Amino acid sequence: MFHHRNFVGSTALTSPGIIRARTRDALATYDRATIDSTGAFLIGELERLDQTINEPLVSVTWSRDIDLREDVSIADETASFTNSTFAGVGGLNPGGKNWIGKDANAIASLALDIGKTPQPLNLWGAEISWTLPELASAQQIGRPIDTQKYDAMVLKHNMDVDEQVYIGDSVLPNCYGLLNLAAVTPTNVLSDGTGSSPLWINKTPAQILRDVNSLLNAVWAASGWAQAPTDLRLPPVQFGYIVSQTVSSAGNISILEFLKQNSLSNSVNGKPLNIQPLKWLTGRGAAGVDRMMAYTKDKKYVQFPMVPLQRTPVEYRSLYQITTYYGRLGQVEARYPETVGYADGL
Repeated sequence: MFHHRNFVGSTALTSPGIIRARTRDALATYDRATIDSTGAFLIGELERLDQTINEPLVSVTWSRDIDLREDVSIADETASFTNSTFAGVGGLNPGGKNWIGKDANAIASLALDIGKTPQPLNLWGAEISWTLPELASAQQIGRPIDTQKYDAMVLKHNMDVDEQVYIGDSVLPNCYGLLNLAAVTPTNVLSDGTGSSPLWINKTPAQILRDVNSLLNAVWAASGWAQAPTDLRLPPVQFGYIVSQTVSSAGNISILEFLKQNSLSNSVNGKPLNIQPLKWLTGRGAAGVDRMMAYTKDKKYVQFPMVPLQRTPVEYRSLYQITTYYGRLGQVEARYPETVGYADGL
C-alpha cells in the first residue's frame, strides 16, 4: 500500500506549516505505516535486516514460588479446601490429660469442626486469528505470524498468572495473592543503630540479619512453633544490595550468604534459607514502601489452582482462521496463613 500526495511546488497541501514530503516522481510516497502488520518491511539495497525475532522483555516467576493444584478441571467453577479444628477435654482436670479409672463410665470425648473455604475458578481466554493473505505473506518472508501470535498469547497468559499469584486482582472481589493476603498483618522492620533509618543500605550485616530473623521468628511463633519459614522474597534493589556487599572488609562472604547460613531457618529446618528477588515486592508495603515476605513453599501451606490452556478447533470464517485458547485461574489458597509473614520498610 502507498499513499498519494498532492503538491503545489514543493509543499504538500496538508496542515499549515507541516511538510509531509518533497517529491516530483509520480506524486507517490511511502512512510513507516505502509506495510508492517505481518512483518513485511521496505528494505533498501544497502540495508542488512537481522532476521532474529526479538520478543518483548518480560520476567515471570510464579512457577518458582508456588506449587499448582492440579486436580481442578475446566468444568469446575469453584475450588475449595477445608480446615479441621479439634477440641478435647481431659479427665479429672478438663485442661489436663485424659486419665480414667478402671471402672470409669464417663469418658471424655473429642469434638471436630470442619470449615470449608470456597474460591472461584475464573475463565481465562484469548482468541488468535489471522487472514489467509496475512499468513501467505508471512510464509513468504519467513516470519510466521501464527506462531508469533501464539507466543504472544502464551506470554500474556503467563503475565496474568504471575499477577494473579502475587497480588490477586483488584476487579474481582476479595481476590488476594501471596503478597497481600488479608489474613496476614504486616510488621515494620526496625530502625538502624542510630534509631533513625530502617533502610538496609544504612544498616550493618548484623542489623539486616536481625530484621530477617525477627520476621522468621514471628511467623514461626504464629504457627505455634510448628513451621519455620523456608523461603524469603526480597525486592530486587535490596536483593542486589546484599549480593554486592560483603560482611567485612576482608571480603570473605556476601551479606546474602551470611543471611542464608545464619538465619533462624537454617537452624530450625536444617537447610539454608532460600532467598530470591521478586519484582512485585517493590512498593508493595503500606504507603508505598518496599516489603519482604517469608513463607514455606509447600503445597501443604500454599498452592494455586489452575486449569491448563485448551483450545478450540481452527475455525474458517471468510478469509480468517480463528482459534480460541481458554483455561481457568483460581486464587492463591493460603491454607495456613499463619505460615506467611510480611515486613515493610526495608
